[in-house]
Amino acid sequence: MADAEARSILDRVEGEERDLVLPRFDLADAWALGSRMRAAALDAALPIVIGITLGEARVFHTALPGSSADNDGWLERKTRVARRYGRSSYGVGLSFRAEGKDFDTSARLDPTRYAAHGGVFPITIAGVGVVGTVGVSGLPQADDHAFVVAQLRAFAATL
Repeated sequence: MADAEARSILDRVEGEERDLVLPRFDLADAWALGSRMRAAALDAALPIVIGITLGEARVFHTALPGSSADNDGWLERKTRVARRYGRSSYGVGLSFRAEGKDFDTSARLDPTRYAAHGGVFPITIAGVGVVGTVGVSGLPQADDHAFVVAQLRAFAATL
């Protein structure tokens, strides 16, 4: 992806990160969001894993038909990026590419533990900040990101 293309996509993703701020998020909300995502993914026959964290705790996880343990590994690596940077794993990767850099070498983090690929989004509460993450793995990174954003946006509309 060219730097200019990465910059263009990054502008959209940064807008999503600014806009998707929730008034609250607790364990019941994690279950509701995760269940909504699972139902949508099953309806679309998506071969993904879905995970939600609050702080360091995994509070929702499911694996759908066609997904694998590799998807779990990717989800964990992308979740570490979203937690560390307080923003979407896709946005972090795009930020590096927009500057002509490669996350795996420029971030100086172990690439076996961190992956700046699309699919994990921060759970941000208004007036509080980032409290957790919601993510998926199993599709191309732009599709992982788009699925999470669409589901988080639909969930936010119910709060």
